[in-house]
Amino acid sequence: MKEDNYEYNLIQRCLNNDRQAHEEFYNLHADKMFSVCMQYAKDRDEACDFLQDGYMKVFSKLHQFNFNGSLEGWVRRVIVNTALSNIRKNKKAFDLFKQVETLPDLTRPVEVDIEEAPSKLIVKLVNQLPFKASIVLKLYTLEGYTHQEIAEKLDISVGTSKSQLSRARTLLKKSLKKAGF
Repeated sequence: MKEDNYEYNLIQRCLNNDRQAHEEFYNLHADKMFSVCMQYAKDRDEACDFLQDGYMKVFSKLHQFNFNGSLEGWVRRVIVNTALSNIRKNKKAFDLFKQVETLPDLTRPVEVDIEEAPSKLIVKLVNQLPFKASIVLKLYTLEGYTHQEIAEKLDISVGTSKSQLSRARTLLKKSLKKAGF
């Protein structure tokens, strides 16, 4: 049976409120989507909340999936947007975020060999970055959003997105250099 036929049939069963199909659909990508949620959450509990809210939206919008791209990509997009929406609800952090329109040049570029650094170390260091810089870096590098898209999703200016990405890169390079890379 072709994968798209499987996905098409599974989606149809979900749309017909087949509980077993909902569970099957959830299990299809849940582990990968939890990893995505962990990239945006401050801890496992928050990631679980993002995942649960995300799948609620996935199931409520499933009728909108049109098979023009991969199902996994579509689910990922919904999950990321849900995580961002939940993060935006933390108004206090985003009010501070909006106030930072530009940052001064933090220093000369720091030379590091990022290819030599273990991926676990990079993930750890990215998660230790300041909140706003970390979110912009993840959206830009992991999700492939443009600065315009990031600005729209986070309700900030394009300049803020660019300066936060620059800040994240500079801080990450400094951390990697301290770690010997």
